[in-house]
Amino acid sequence: MKFRRRHFVCLAAGCAAFPVVSRIARAQTYPLRRVRLLEGFGPGSTPDIVARLIGQWLSDRLGQPFVIENRTGTSGNIATEAVVNARPDGYTLLTVTTANAISAPFYDKLNFDFTRDITPVASAMRAPFVMEVNPSVPATTVTQFIAYAKANPGRINMASGGNGTGTHVAGELFKMMTGVDMFHVPYRGATVLADLVGGQVQVYFGPLPSSIELISAGKLRALAVTTTMRSQMLPDTPALGEFVPGYEASNWFGIGAPRNTPLEIVDKLNKEINAALADPGIKAQFAGLGGSVLPGSRADFAKLIADETEKWARLIRTARLKAE
Repeated sequence: MKFRRRHFVCLAAGCAAFPVVSRIARAQTYPLRRVRLLEGFGPGSTPDIVARLIGQWLSDRLGQPFVIENRTGTSGNIATEAVVNARPDGYTLLTVTTANAISAPFYDKLNFDFTRDITPVASAMRAPFVMEVNPSVPATTVTQFIAYAKANPGRINMASGGNGTGTHVAGELFKMMTGVDMFHVPYRGATVLADLVGGQVQVYFGPLPSSIELISAGKLRALAVTTTMRSQMLPDTPALGEFVPGYEASNWFGIGAPRNTPLEIVDKLNKEINAALADPGIKAQFAGLGGSVLPGSRADFAKLIADETEKWARLIRTARLKAE
């Protein structure tokens, strides 16, 4: 009986250990084939560039191609749904952005629950929007702009990249925190900057990289960046929080995977992405996009997503923003 009992205990221990060995082996051998990294904003967009930089790093480090697939539409929700419905095996990943945290409370009829159905893998980069105006606007500071807007309620046209985009909610947050009334003009495509330069709209909380040349040429005037710290790309431009205490609206990026993706694969990807973020070359390329690296654990990224989703949900409820 003693032999049998000892034999049973050994077998039980072996059975318990086998899944651990299997998980370790799976992490060590991953990836065995091509990995797809989906992004939802199109070639040449900041999410696309971030995805390609991270994808190339992972390809070089892990020995298998990480191929970027553009699935554009509805603020990244088409790409997100495709990843949600993919097999949770680490071979289909998502470029996660601020838009995912906004879409979760903004759209009522999504076919997925982002915070439930996507596993956070790693954050990658944070970048500011820039509050920029047509030079005809008689304001060179945020304080002057607020005074001008309050003296002209509803007469200033505030452009955005579309309802529920980061450029939209950044402006709505400014409106709510300052009490100014501006008319929202949503755009699709690249015409927003042309109309801002032409004076059809007066203010835009836009992505910094796409505006920097127009600002440098004097065709647009930067009043502030929207992160808590000033940007190295516009070092003399103040942070908006210097005028509106507590204001912060940033464009952040990271990588996610379908729910139930094995954690050993998620942890391996997190480790490699954090190694990329420590590389001076990656740091320099992110700085060229107006951003800074955003390293951290998968738990850190999960907290960022949760905090941002709640933040934008409060704004959407208070301002009564709705998808059209």
